[in-house]
Amino acid sequence: MTRTPAGRLFRTAAGHDLVLTRTFRAPAADVWASLTEPERTARWFGPWEGDAAPGRTIRVQMAYEEEQPWCDVHIDACEPQRRLAVSMIDSYGSWLLEMELSDADGTTELRFVQHLTSVEGIAEVGAGWEYYLDMLVASRDGSSRPEFDEYHPAMQPYYQALAREAPDSAQPA
Repeated sequence: MTRTPAGRLFRTAAGHDLVLTRTFRAPAADVWASLTEPERTARWFGPWEGDAAPGRTIRVQMAYEEEQPWCDVHIDACEPQRRLAVSMIDSYGSWLLEMELSDADGTTELRFVQHLTSVEGIAEVGAGWEYYLDMLVASRDGSSRPEFDEYHPAMQPYYQALAREAPDSAQPA
């Protein structure tokens, strides 16, 4: 199956925002549960443990990565059924992520944002988030799980072009 990348890149004062969206035929409360309840996150990203609240740190297992690593994730902001902002640092760098929900007429749009200080490595990052968000879709609608090979390296040219076209990009030529 050929997957179509949907990420967009926007210049910000601090760098760039990589933005991906998905739409669900469900109320925001149900989509929120898929983003925040450990038994539901386990279906598309991985389980988590800890006392989740703004300003606290939980441990998340990236169940669909090699070696299924656990990492510490700090909850920067949590506005139930509207917005979740988290940050983490791992061997690949700093990750500043936001998930925003908006609902209307029985559908909910998820706007997933990764705040980037550099577009270096965006080809891998963009394809990875496309994969995980499609895993979320599959976990909710019962469709078959996507295969990572459908995303990487297939989506690399799309995301490399986004990086080249980004104004004031830090990407080397």
